[in-house]
Amino acid sequence: MSEPIVPVEDFATDWDFNDPAWVEDPYPIWNELRGRCPMAHTDRFNEGVWLPLTHQAVSDIANDTDTFSNVHHGIRRGGTTDRGYFPPINNDPPEHLPIRRAILPFFNPKQVEQWRAKILEDCEQRVQVIADRGRGDAAVEYAQHIPVGAIATILGIDPDDGDQFRRWIRDIISVGADDAEVMQRAVGEVRRYMAREMAARRADPGTDLISHLVTTEIDGRPLDDDLIERILVLQLVAGIDTTWSSIGAALWHLATHPDDRRRLVAEPELQPTAIEEFLRAYAPVNVTRRVTRAVSVHGVEMAAGDHVMMTFPVACRDPEVFDAADEVIIDRAQNRHVAFGVGIHRCLGSNLARLEMELAIATFLNRIPEFELAPDSQVEWSTGQIRGPRAIPIVVG
Repeated sequence: MSEPIVPVEDFATDWDFNDPAWVEDPYPIWNELRGRCPMAHTDRFNEGVWLPLTHQAVSDIANDTDTFSNVHHGIRRGGTTDRGYFPPINNDPPEHLPIRRAILPFFNPKQVEQWRAKILEDCEQRVQVIADRGRGDAAVEYAQHIPVGAIATILGIDPDDGDQFRRWIRDIISVGADDAEVMQRAVGEVRRYMAREMAARRADPGTDLISHLVTTEIDGRPLDDDLIERILVLQLVAGIDTTWSSIGAALWHLATHPDDRRRLVAEPELQPTAIEEFLRAYAPVNVTRRVTRAVSVHGVEMAAGDHVMMTFPVACRDPEVFDAADEVIIDRAQNRHVAFGVGIHRCLGSNLARLEMELAIATFLNRIPEFELAPDSQVEWSTGQIRGPRAIPIVVG
């Protein structure tokens, strides 16, 4: 069972992404920490977890895969529960590249473009419901559905199982961050679901990713079922939660910044640039690395066995790299953001995520150019390593 969150008194030495102040608005916390230390630290998770606070530190760590390994159990209280191994994100070289190459053809720009019409149709159907009613939840009724439909299409699974997928993601990412029993049960359910789909593809193969994986070989050997199941768990979870967080954050921004919203309606050609800025300003993903040997990084001494939370959202707000880093500038010309990560583990689904954001935001603005947060509404933000709005009650203008 999850335990009550003990309030943080000093984020430099005891940070916690579940603390209410962090969940509500982490940006002032990050700025205050940058002025105090090169990296924050906490003993609340694992045997100690470092929090790099600069774009350069995050990039340096991400590119040193010998010292900072992706073979780990994630960041969790106590750090002793095996949350599972999910390739290729939990692989180091040389195992990492062959598995990534096996998946990559389904996420290259040409392949992703084939799903444009299906994603657009889903966006149009979802937004119409909110428009007709004149109010709704831009997260629950819209943002959380678009990536589900896209990933279901790619995997060849039933999009009508979307409610089940969303429950699994909540149990693995949010609830499971502090409740190992819930997390492990959900992972087991996803694996059993994928095992049934794999058996169905072997009997009747198609052109989807599951069919591809059950016939793929690496070094002349077919992938075993355990490996395929783990790959598919990652595709389902990572392909949905991160993107719905980004879409939701962009819609929250547009609901609370009418000048930006009206400008994008008037200048739709600006939307691709704005999307890159939304990705930067509201980057959702933090991932984990495990320290393999004693090392000094930007003046911080780390021991073997320590963990590092790769703070891509913090890096994306580094004032040394981005002018007016805490301002959302929808026509920002120079934008070297790392919302999709950096190094060999950079998100292989970035092309798909960009397409989903492009279609989701353009369709929403085309159908509902005027909207705002509902009066007296409560926007809910997620806790843990993925940050995004989980509820955005709006009214149509």
